[in-house]
Parts: sequence; structure tokens; C-alpha cells
Amino acid sequence: MVDAVFALLAVVTVVSAILALEAKEVVYGAVALALSFVGVAGFFALLDAVFLAMFQLTVYVGAIAVLILFTVMLVRRERWLKTKEGVYKSVGIVASLAVAVGLGYLVYSSSITHVTTTVEQAPFTLIGALILSEYWAALVALSLVLASAVVGAVVLAKLERD
Repeated sequence: MVDAVFALLAVVTVVSAILALEAKEVVYGAVALALSFVGVAGFFALLDAVFLAMFQLTVYVGAIAVLILFTVMLVRRERWLKTKEGVYKSVGIVASLAVAVGLGYLVYSSSITHVTTTVEQAPFTLIGALILSEYWAALVALSLVLASAVVGAVVLAKLERD
């Protein structure tokens, strides 16, 4: 089972990295780059490095790829305002549900909830385990604050154009 998942992740990561390099549109390249980052996070999850997988998703997919998308869409706003919502909305809903189920399964099947403090563990693994187990509410609050800051920046950028 692990070999099939590894092969699927390898294909998705390599193909999306090639698409990111060869895309004619910057937005499609950024989406392919984000998908490649998700594949790398999947490799970390296969190695049972859940903290690194979540870090990869948070920093690279959540911050860098979204920053690229926001920047491109704010600069070239007129072109992206004319999109059709029918198919894209349903694909977005299905993709978000797939990501939510995948992340839920990843957290459920990981061994991060069974952390024991021993002398052999490095301090950063204990910090990662504490952040994801005891201080998860602060992590969620911080992500909501950052998301609201991004929304505020988008609103301010829109006000400056009008």
C-alpha cells in the first residue's frame, strides 16, 4: 500500500513541478507549484514526519503559493474577474473536501498524539508535539489572524484602485 501511495505522490509531484515550469499563465504555474508542495508534504507524511508535513503545508502551500496567487490576481485583476463560476465552484468544493478528509486521516493515523518525553528526543520535536497537541487553539487563532490580515490587505488594495 505504501509503495502505491509513494508512486502516486511521485507522479503528482514531478508532473506538477514540470507544469509549474512550463505553464504559459502565471496563475496556473502557481497552482501547479502549490500542488508540487503538497506532494512533498505527502512524502514527509509517508516518513511519519507529520510535523514537517504540516509545516510544509502551512508555510509553502499556505503562505508562499497563496502570496503568489494574490499578487498575480491583484496585479492582473481585470482578466480574472471574468471567470465562469459553474464548473469551477463544484471542482473547488470537491477539492476542498478531499484536502480536509486527507488532512483528517493524516492527523488521525499519525503517532503525534502518543508523544512521550524521553531523554533521547530533541527539543524541537517536543515543541512541535506540544504545538500540535496542547497549543493547537493558539495555532488556529494565529492562522485566523494572518488570514484576516490578508483579507484586509486585499480590501485596502481594492480601495486604492477605485
